[in-house]
Amino acid sequence: MGRRVVVTGMGAITPVGNDVPSFWNSLIAGKNGINRITKFDPSEFKVKLAAEVKNFQPENYMDKSMIRRTDLYCQYALAAASQAMTDSGISGKIKPERLGVYVGSGIGGMKTFMEEEDKLRAKGPKRVSPFFIPKLISNIAAGHIAIQYHAKGPSMCVVTACATSATAVGEAYRAIQHGDADAMITGGAEATINELAVAGFTNCMALTSSEDPSAASIPFDKRRSGFVMGEGGAILILEEYGHAVSRGAKIYAEICGYGNTNDAYHMTAPDPEATGAANAIRIAVREAAMPQNSRLYINAHGTSTLLNDKTETLAFKKALGEESARKALISSTKSMTGHMLGATGAAEAIVCVLVLCHGIVPPTIGYQEPDPECDLDYVPNTARKAEIDYAISTNLGFGGHNACLVFRKADQ
Repeated sequence: MGRRVVVTGMGAITPVGNDVPSFWNSLIAGKNGINRITKFDPSEFKVKLAAEVKNFQPENYMDKSMIRRTDLYCQYALAAASQAMTDSGISGKIKPERLGVYVGSGIGGMKTFMEEEDKLRAKGPKRVSPFFIPKLISNIAAGHIAIQYHAKGPSMCVVTACATSATAVGEAYRAIQHGDADAMITGGAEATINELAVAGFTNCMALTSSEDPSAASIPFDKRRSGFVMGEGGAILILEEYGHAVSRGAKIYAEICGYGNTNDAYHMTAPDPEATGAANAIRIAVREAAMPQNSRLYINAHGTSTLLNDKTETLAFKKALGEESARKALISSTKSMTGHMLGATGAAEAIVCVLVLCHGIVPPTIGYQEPDPECDLDYVPNTARKAEIDYAISTNLGFGGHNACLVFRKADQ
């Protein structure tokens, strides 16, 4: 039996709030963070909507020198990490060798890549920034966070596409569980709302072309037609239970299960039989020893794509059994945040923790037309009060990657 692992700090930069309280209050209010793209002129693009982070001020978290030396995705990660570390109060209360960092990004510094490519073509190779590579690489957020907090323990950048930060959280849980660290800074970040990424995702038929923000990201609704790109950063502080108790830390919830599988089916489409996703959920639920009659919340991957939502619904039924799946309260907060890509798993893990803390389930907004193939309780449009014993977060990524996290109330 591995060591118990709890959540003692959280931070978030999202399209609906730039800290955890505002993020949570927006979600339970059903606030939609999706609107017309402002980061570039989308007039010539088929896709015109995204869920952008608003009013982000990196200078609140780092000096001007650091801002110049980091891509926006890294700034989101550093800001969320700063919030989480402050929230946890762990600084100075752990040995550097026992504090690790598992922070990922699905794509990395794409904004930097585009800017430096423009310089190369327009002005020649001597004008390319010496910071180009350090700003671009997807592991640099983990590196900067480790430097900032003197974290000399286990460190890596996880990249599993849309499952990136869920996988990072799961692997950080394993590192503590197996005794490699006493606490981990973990999560992910993404900042790819730009011309190239939007064109690429559009041309691989992943994004919705809806121009109505209220009918764009509509998970599990029959009218769904693709996901909406989001961005941001989300970080959790995971800590060994005894270590957290000994220093008097606030414990939000316990992470008690993690499943990691692959569909081995297709590079972008999910397996229509949902075998891999269902297995990830089974593995996580089995490790959590979740009782059959538990009051359950599921934060679904729920991307608002035709294939994902019906496949994920099938996965819930296969993994939990028809009866338990029908009793579960399920929502997709991507209906409000859009798809935050490499940040989405950690952001949705935070949602699961807050559901357990507050007894309120955020809604799936924009839901109007039921789909016979998506026939579970998706908590449509309005938040619902409900005492929850266990919360599951599922994330599924291109390449067939599946990750499932299970949390339970801290007092269990």
